Amino acid sequence: MGAHFSIAGGLPNALFEAAAYSCNCLQLFTKNASTWKERTLTADEIGRFAAARASTGIDRIASHTSYLINLASPDKKKMEMSVAALRQELARSSQLHIASVVLHPGSHMGAGADAGISRIADNVNRIFHDTPRIRTRLLFETTAGQGSSLGHRFEELAQLLYKVENKKGIGICLDTSHVFAAGYDIRTKKAYRRTMAVFDAVIGREHLHLIHLNDSKKGLGSGIDRHEHIGRGEIGRTAFDYIMNDAALAGIPKIIETPKTGQELDWDAVNLKCLRGLVKGKRLKVKG
Repeated sequence: MGAHFSIAGGLPNALFEAAAYSCNCLQLFTKNASTWKERTLTADEIGRFAAARASTGIDRIASHTSYLINLASPDKKKMEMSVAALRQELARSSQLHIASVVLHPGSHMGAGADAGISRIADNVNRIFHDTPRIRTRLLFETTAGQGSSLGHRFEELAQLLYKVENKKGIGICLDTSHVFAAGYDIRTKKAYRRTMAVFDAVIGREHLHLIHLNDSKKGLGSGIDRHEHIGRGEIGRTAFDYIMNDAALAGIPKIIETPKTGQELDWDAVNLKCLRGLVKGKRLKVKG
């Protein structure tokens, strides 16, 4: 269990904050996610991050790319900026020995899903080919389906996995809020089993390397990406009970990206406690 933690005050601070919440994994940004401005790591920063990882014992770490990146953009300038930004993110994360980088696949901007998927795969292939020292796995995140965004259907993600040549360098991050908004129900045991069976059949559980645990402010199939606190949204607590006790998911890092402010509560503590409290002594074997 873990959460997305801030790097305000330095990259190591995210690790120390995670440890304070008794987390054994975490997600962070390695730079400001809202700008194109890149960040070059110093040897001192890399060393202090390694020391923090050693002192906390946390080595299951993911970074999240900038929200500006769109590898599917038909605009050549924007696409090239996105390629450069993702290459820098993968290089930075490799320097920090971060296990995975999470990427929203992109938006085709009216060019069509097939063209967008091909453009994403071609760009990822180019990055891996031109940057052989990348040691971090790139994870395509499931999306909610807003606008022309790609990755809200499992079939689209399967196409990406098929088209990217470096199979060992890629995988999937499943976001509960996003798949729910995209129309995959997980609220009942039957619905959860059906959705995971479809995931297994279309993508394959072996490609799942990270889970984002978020409730949803909006309803099933809304196509709107709005996270809510665990058990307080349209998904409800029961779905997270299934996930936390699914034996097939036991070894996969689970990260909350729930809102952190409001009502003077420490919401990270509230949401983590809720999820940990769902874990039973004997895990379920959830079959499709």
